[in-house]
Amino acid sequence: MTSTDVLQNLTEYNAWANGRILKSLDRIAGDLPDYATLMFSHLLNAQAIWIARITGTKSPVTVLQKHSLPELHQLHAQTSPKLIELYANADQTELDRTIDYTNTQGKQYSTKVRDILTHAINHATYHRGQVARELRLAGHEPINSDYVTFVRIRYGQDMEL
Repeated sequence: MTSTDVLQNLTEYNAWANGRILKSLDRIAGDLPDYATLMFSHLLNAQAIWIARITGTKSPVTVLQKHSLPELHQLHAQTSPKLIELYANADQTELDRTIDYTNTQGKQYSTKVRDILTHAINHATYHRGQVARELRLAGHEPINSDYVTFVRIRYGQDMEL
């Protein structure tokens, strides 16, 4: 497996894991834990912001904008597959392209597309962990969104929940 294959797998894993989190949020009766909703909103907002930077467009969201569950589904559908698409359509030149941008605190940076995609996935994994913790603290059993579970399901060694 090449490093290219690894990043492709991780973009696909990211979309799968975000979908799993949404399925677990759908199963909760009543109000969702506020911080869990905020962190999952932030995760998807960040994906939208990074996509906008890569594509040279304006982000439709702000970094800490909180969304309802239907809005989270919509934002996931817009951003998670887009990260896969951006990677799948990128050649070496695109992955090595440097993006100049200003972060949400007004500081200017330059980052390669490959590193932005890697960061977006890692960032999402971190915040999915926060969502799982908040769900558990609220008395809910969080869904497993580990990479190894994604791989096991992909290769038929386990069933999708």
